[in-house]
Amino acid sequence: MTEHIRIDREAGVQRLRLDRPEKKNAITNAMYETLTEALRTGEQDEAVRVHLLAGVPGAFTAGNDIEDFLSFAEEGALGEAVIHFLKTLATVDKPMIAAVDGLAIGIGTTMLMHCDLVYASPNSVFRTPFLDLGLVPEAASSLLAPRLLGLPRAFELLCLGATFDAEQAHAAGLVNAVVRSDDVETQAFAAARELAAKPQAALTAARRLLRGDPMDVIARIEEEADLFRERLRSEEARTAFHSFLSGKPG
Repeated sequence: MTEHIRIDREAGVQRLRLDRPEKKNAITNAMYETLTEALRTGEQDEAVRVHLLAGVPGAFTAGNDIEDFLSFAEEGALGEAVIHFLKTLATVDKPMIAAVDGLAIGIGTTMLMHCDLVYASPNSVFRTPFLDLGLVPEAASSLLAPRLLGLPRAFELLCLGATFDAEQAHAAGLVNAVVRSDDVETQAFAAARELAAKPQAALTAARRLLRGDPMDVIARIEEEADLFRERLRSEEARTAFHSFLSGKPG
């Protein structure tokens, strides 16, 4: 467990809050492990009916912790804690809702594609800079983004690396509603409580019908991870990382 993930439960809702504001909620291996364990525990607990993901004011998450990410790059590996988290996202049966305020970078954007409802504040920013680092998309986003956004918007987000503001993300279909910062988590929690009050077996069945076979998503996560590892070992990625660290364009 880590002090950077706060977990509370109320009215059938398990809230998982990323709480590392000094690093804009950059996610470490320990944070991934805690999130995974909390989701899996909540799935087995009948008292939990909905998962709610939240951050802190100004930051849902800035993405992977840079020190962990650099160690991945040096080793040409992708941490198992990350893979376990992604596969857990893909296999959760209970609804997942996200409340986004501020930065949602990299995994901060791609994890939203596994959520059933996403509420964002007007100052939220969505970006996936994978290609800028010589890498490829992750979290099955190469499969889910075209389904959710359509191919042109998915390519814009994942390959061009375009930054979407909250209204653009809403228009594209990534976000359900744009809500003022002071209210975004309140509205997300209200939706979570409403879902928690519904007949649970029917809700689970309906969610499975809507989301389809998770094995397709798992297969894409594994395919992306293999390519991600390959790219991490490439000269192209090394050059991109050095440029990133030096603050110079590649």
